Amino acid sequence: MEKREVLKIVDHTLLSQTATWEEIRQILDDAVKYEAASACIPAAYVKQAAEYVEGKLPICTVIGFPNGYSTTAVKVCETEDAIANGADEIDMVINIGYLKDKRYQEVEDEICRIHEACGKKILKVIIETCLLTEEEKIKMCEIVTNAGAEYIKTSTGFSSGGATFADVELMRKHVGKEVKIKAAGGISSFDDAEEFMRLGADRLGTSRLVKIMKNTDAGSGY
Repeated sequence: MEKREVLKIVDHTLLSQTATWEEIRQILDDAVKYEAASACIPAAYVKQAAEYVEGKLPICTVIGFPNGYSTTAVKVCETEDAIANGADEIDMVINIGYLKDKRYQEVEDEICRIHEACGKKILKVIIETCLLTEEEKIKMCEIVTNAGAEYIKTSTGFSSGGATFADVELMRKHVGKEVKIKAAGGISSFDDAEEFMRLGADRLGTSRLVKIMKNTDAGSGY
């Protein structure tokens, strides 16, 4: 597969605590140049980023990030603010403690409320697979499907592990047909990206693939 085709499903991502506007702007420029699916950035930069790209690139941001244990009301407020500022896509973190307490209806209700706050924008639900049992991962496939979110997402990239092939394969088996899969965290090569895609990933969250392309283009004098 052509590398530029892979980049079309990449959320080019910068979510570090120290991210500056200059770094965010570079992420935006590179995402536009390489025709990424979106740029995923901190909420504080969404308005500035949306104005900067002028509709040339979808802007994605994160809600309840990275721990997921904000109250639902706070997450809904964050979502409404992000959408008002120009976000096109929302990646929310579930309340992992509620899942482990088997408070399944509350987890589902929260996703539903955030999805409603998104309006017609895309919602991706981060379940942080590295912290879950296989039973919990399967249960979250069911919950995300029932809640009507557009995507289920493996990881924040801020916990003890990122996306794995096994997790994406498991999700594809158990998530509803209408729900897409985003693999994120630790995707460091185009070979890995293509394997995630083969196993069922529809979107990839990473910054490394665009950087690889930039280095390749620089070496070739592109």
